[in-house]
Amino acid sequence: MIRFENVSVTYDGAAEPTVAGVDFEVPEGELVLLAGPSGVGKSTVLGAVSGLVPHFTGGTLRGRVTVAGRDTRTHRPRELADVVGAVGQDPLAHFVTDTVEDELAYGMESLGLAPEVMRRRVEETLDLLGLAGLRDRPIGTLSGGQRQRVAIGSVLTPHPRVLVLDEPTSALDPAAAEEVLAVLQRLVHDLGTTVVMAEHRLERVIQYADRVVLLPAPGAAPVTGAPAEVMAVSPVCPPVVELGRLAGWSPLPLTVRDARRRAGALRDRLASRRPHRDGAPHRPPSGRRRPDREPPAATPVSGGPHPGRPSAGRAGGPAPVAAAARVPLRARLLRRASPAAAPAPVSAPVSAAVSAAVAEVRGLTVRRGRVTALRQAGLSVAAGETVALMGRNGAGKSTLLGSLAGLVEPASGSVLVGGAAPHRLPPRDLVRRVGLVPQDPRDLLYADTVAAECAAADRDAGAAPGACRALLSGLLPDIADGAHPRDLSEGQCLALALAVVLTARPPLLLLDEPTRGLDYAAKARLVAVLRALAAEGHAVVLATHDVELAAELAHRVVLLAEGEVIADGPTAEIVVSSPSFAPQVTKILAPQPWLTVSEVREALR
Repeated sequence: MIRFENVSVTYDGAAEPTVAGVDFEVPEGELVLLAGPSGVGKSTVLGAVSGLVPHFTGGTLRGRVTVAGRDTRTHRPRELADVVGAVGQDPLAHFVTDTVEDELAYGMESLGLAPEVMRRRVEETLDLLGLAGLRDRPIGTLSGGQRQRVAIGSVLTPHPRVLVLDEPTSALDPAAAEEVLAVLQRLVHDLGTTVVMAEHRLERVIQYADRVVLLPAPGAAPVTGAPAEVMAVSPVCPPVVELGRLAGWSPLPLTVRDARRRAGALRDRLASRRPHRDGAPHRPPSGRRRPDREPPAATPVSGGPHPGRPSAGRAGGPAPVAAAARVPLRARLLRRASPAAAPAPVSAPVSAAVSAAVAEVRGLTVRRGRVTALRQAGLSVAAGETVALMGRNGAGKSTLLGSLAGLVEPASGSVLVGGAAPHRLPPRDLVRRVGLVPQDPRDLLYADTVAAECAAADRDAGAAPGACRALLSGLLPDIADGAHPRDLSEGQCLALALAVVLTARPPLLLLDEPTRGLDYAAKARLVAVLRALAAEGHAVVLATHDVELAAELAHRVVLLAEGEVIADGPTAEIVVSSPSFAPQVTKILAPQPWLTVSEVREALR
């Protein structure tokens, strides 16, 4: 179905090819997983299948790629549309219509399918991906994970013979990811659809793959084989494989079930040991409070949203901005507000309990049109504490982060950061108290090169020259100074945005899905950076579907559902008792309370 014949791709201005020596074949009805560190060219290989490389991206493709017998050098993407359906890393770049139902039908309309066929396939896809309740919703009001499911659904409805998916589960909660992968497996097994996907969260997808194509380094020839064989030599691997390597199991397990069957001896060795975990400042649980204990509602801000900040609009994240105001988020926050337009900072004294917290949320309700995004939510974050917000897509995690960042105005309740209401602070004061990395890190970037972006971040933060570049090198060392931020992969772009925000070292750091597009090594470097910040007294709040990250990093986990806080407690207590949010090591070694491979490794020394 797909054939690569000694393919190399060199982009304009690059001294070396991004990928080289790519030579493999994908038979019809197989699910092939592209694996490898960030920046090795996985998206380039996928783009060569859909024809986007080189027809859209530019550059030089040498060798030959054929899909269903069509040479992608001579067939442009529109001439492959009836065969190949592709979803890139950024779902927003995929959409062309305004509502969910219209988006699902658009591809079929372009191919001239009959209306009755389109109606049936739309209904089937709405049910398959759990989107029936969102059919009439504007796409701009959806959460990041909901958008990702719509993007996947829009390429499923035309029934292509080949699906090309770049990080298809990166914004999905664990349950939604399992549903999407189950749908893909059904298409492969029952309909003979060929699926090629790139994914960094191997713990989610490795058990579904028929074969793995490993790109070990930029420009290096790929390694192809059965999943267990490739994982034995791969520089990136999921926790279940890492635990298998540590325990000396052969062959290496790929699923929790296989690992549990072999884990008896390892459990015996660990039975008398207990995990060593870093302590955290104690904070009482801060979930939903009784109505008779609620503080007074916050005084509404007159005159509409603050200049330079987006207005409230969608339940799953910061609101979409009007076309005329679509400037980078960092530029908006740093824009100096006029005296007449900028509300004065809140100066009323606060209680000692609130002063002791870096951030305090009480009885917070946020409404977005007819949707109540948060209901009486409460959260307290102390200096030096790392808190993970978790829950299904659309639960209100991004809305809570937006409230802490001053991007969302409360309907009732209060939000205090450093003793002040963030939505009332002038931008220059706000960025000194809180830093936010949004789901789309490109919202923070506006310079033409990585070097210029880092230099601007140093100036904005008043940091020493080179501070941002040093942080970036610690996260992903191979990003060139002369590269354009828009040409970076999703993982590289996220690393740059993280470095930009971390340069200011704000007392409160907010991160929305910070590991999207990051491989395991980059994630480990991110964990080290965030731990160091917490050790220095910074508070970190992250919204994530990455259960492995929460297990590795968070002192506390706060679960949200339908806009309400339903659980708030130490990470071990929350995730061990949850079948959806437990990490792989916890499932393998249950009922013992281990969370990560690093804990097990330390205990066995």
